[in-house]
Amino acid sequence: MPGTPATTLTITLELPEGLLAALDSVDGLADRAWRALILDLLRDAEITQGQAAKLLGVTRYDILNLMASRHIPSGPRTAEEMREEIEMARRFRATSANGSG
Repeated sequence: MPGTPATTLTITLELPEGLLAALDSVDGLADRAWRALILDLLRDAEITQGQAAKLLGVTRYDILNLMASRHIPSGPRTAEEMREEIEMARRFRATSANGSG
């Protein structure tokens, strides 16, 4: 699993026989479960896009593609989140403009 942190936890996952039958192969199942967990945490806004990309060992561009393919919103979800992002962008722009002059 790309980007696995130094401190890890090993879990055992029990799958019912019917679910096993639906899988083509159990090869790569750990990676598939890892990816699903990371994307679920991202969907719930418990981790950032950058954190998800790092954990999955992919680029930010790749994470945006993964998000789109799984219908995970990539931007602010509420008006308040939008206001916060606009304010952060304004502060960044002001800081950048002051540093370049």
